[in-house]
Amino acid sequence: MKEIRILVLFLYFVFSSKSIAQCEVKNRVQADGSMEYYFDPAVFYTTKSKSLKINIVTDKEHYFVALQPTPFPDKKIGKKINDDLVIHLADKNTYKLTHYDTQYRRNDSIMQVLYLIDEKDVDAFSNYEAVTAEINMKGTEFVRSYNFKLHKNAIMHQLNCFLKNEEQ
Repeated sequence: MKEIRILVLFLYFVFSSKSIAQCEVKNRVQADGSMEYYFDPAVFYTTKSKSLKINIVTDKEHYFVALQPTPFPDKKIGKKINDDLVIHLADKNTYKLTHYDTQYRRNDSIMQVLYLIDEKDVDAFSNYEAVTAEINMKGTEFVRSYNFKLHKNAIMHQLNCFLKNEEQ
């Protein structure tokens, strides 16, 4: 009986610490002095030749989907990426996110493209898993289509963490 209590207590701590850590918001100061809040990117898609990491970023006014595709074009070509992102959610609807910015980070070893989630679509992104994304990666190929296999609920989960924090 004592062993069962210890096991239950242990499992409680393991699962509760995981749920707290999953909503761990990070922040950084931008070059213009504004604050940006974000989560570590989750791997949405990976093969031997390409991968896609994704996370939600906010300035507390707007929400952005940040994509980190690999491979990515060099800075001269990458800065020309300005097409919108098309995401299909599990509600069987298609959403177009407006291109906001293309950034190269950590001495140009990471490329991140930010897309603005329209205010009217925040509810859908916070309630439905992402299924597919279509990205026009100028300089590499016409449109990359990613059928998400991993962490389909990362956008939904991260967005809900931000929304929950705003309510408090």
